[in-house]
Amino acid sequence: MNNRDAEYRFYSTDDAVDEFYREVIEGLGRRQRSIPPKYFYDSKGALLFETICEQPEYYPTITELAILRENAGEIAASVGAGRVLIEPGCGSCDKVRLLLDAVQPHAYVPLDISCAQLQVAAANIAEDFEWLEVHAVCADITDGLEIPELIGDAGRLVFYPGSSIGNFEPDDAVAFLARLAKTAGQGGHLLVGIDLEKDRAILNAAYYDANGVTAEFNLNVLQRINRELDADFDIDAFSHLAFYNQAASRIEMHLVSTCRQSVRIDEHTFDFGVGDTIHTENSYKYSDASFRRLALAAGLEPVECWTDADGLFGLHLLEVAGQ
Repeated sequence: MNNRDAEYRFYSTDDAVDEFYREVIEGLGRRQRSIPPKYFYDSKGALLFETICEQPEYYPTITELAILRENAGEIAASVGAGRVLIEPGCGSCDKVRLLLDAVQPHAYVPLDISCAQLQVAAANIAEDFEWLEVHAVCADITDGLEIPELIGDAGRLVFYPGSSIGNFEPDDAVAFLARLAKTAGQGGHLLVGIDLEKDRAILNAAYYDANGVTAEFNLNVLQRINRELDADFDIDAFSHLAFYNQAASRIEMHLVSTCRQSVRIDEHTFDFGVGDTIHTENSYKYSDASFRRLALAAGLEPVECWTDADGLFGLHLLEVAGQ
């Protein structure tokens, strides 16, 4: 469906209750129990993530914003004006503002799984950039990208910031980049944020902020399952765990059972022992070279990479290879 509101168009392909149930039941039934990280982002989870981004330990957001602020003009010169700017997993749409000013796109298409946050963010963008067409799409971007036909045939720039590509397994990251490349079209571009490999102490601190916001964010997924799937997780019987897996070059997040317990969802019962975990997220870290290999495997040509002086974070500009 779509409707016009506050000078932007809103589209929703969100009909995911059955998929949520299926993926949670399947994930909790595995030997290593797991919940897909996309389910962090209900309304509360989306707000908690924005708060995580404000924590002093969480370097990716402030570093990426600084890179964008310093290099937006060069990025705009590389991709050209009049593009359609597409942002999968847009969240609050804060970072894209720097690109909108520099690139002056024909239209902006934010996509996000959190419909409530998306509507607020899209309305704010439409109000602040009155000259811009805004087409907001509420959808699960891991299921594919449905871009409204109304945006026309202008060249496309897909903006995927925040190191979200690190939440995919490497093979899945290649497949997702290939889908983004297809969305961008021949001659189109991707601008992708990458959390670079670094000292484990910096990484671990980023996922264990002193205010406990990341822990609350992690535990909130159980509250969502209780509320939406009528489960009976005892939130106080699980604790947050995050650590850097050096061999895999990734941060892992888990929820740890602190006692022997059973959890019911519908007719399904899941038994937990002390120390059993639910794996909720991976966040892979890449070197410049290792990410370039991923991009090439997805049919993308590296154009440029911008980093901060400390080498914490990178923004890769990629072009869709010719056929």
